Amino acid sequence: MSLFQRKKSEMVAQSDALAGRTTAIPTAATHFVFDRPLSTDIPPGHEVVIFGMGCFWGVERIFWKLPGLYLTMVGYAGGYTPNPTYEEVCSGKTGHNEVVRVVFDPAEISFEALLRVFWEGHDPTQGMAQGNDRGTQYRSGIYTFSDEQARAAEQSRIEFQNNLAEAGFGAITTEIQAAPSFFFAEDYHQQYLAKNPGGYCGIGGTGVTCAIGTGVSPAA
Repeated sequence: MSLFQRKKSEMVAQSDALAGRTTAIPTAATHFVFDRPLSTDIPPGHEVVIFGMGCFWGVERIFWKLPGLYLTMVGYAGGYTPNPTYEEVCSGKTGHNEVVRVVFDPAEISFEALLRVFWEGHDPTQGMAQGNDRGTQYRSGIYTFSDEQARAAEQSRIEFQNNLAEAGFGAITTEIQAAPSFFFAEDYHQQYLAKNPGGYCGIGGTGVTCAIGTGVSPAA
């Protein structure tokens, strides 16, 4: 591995991170699929969670197709640089992850069901990578908005780890933490695969089933 590649796979120190900017970068005004304002506002009765699963183009498409989803949006979180650009995140010098912010109606889809989609939708054992994509921006992460979400995420990690171990996979490297600041990605990244159906996805799971959110005990 080259020195450049190795540095992109190691978290940058906060003191070495890019300075960023005080104002947000421009993004889309409207969700391309749902035709709703692209906003961080949460409608009454709805909840929000942020997931990192690799390249956010493919991840966002996984979630907008689910029932009970009100809004999805791609952006950057988990690092140090305020209001970063895509190029800055790709440099490995912001500490940010490529993430999808998911707003959902818990009366139509449970948080546990979203966790199941999360675990089955990617390989959470790869560290600072996902498939052929390498770098800290592709790490696995669940960023929660309540104590209840945090507990459910931790329990699902324990249970899915057992399933992965039985299938011969290694340890889960997913970071689970309280949601940090979310910064919108640029306009062209939002709902990218709806605008470009033949575009790059790069997302693939392990083939291991997660029973969370199915009403089936993982030990069954």
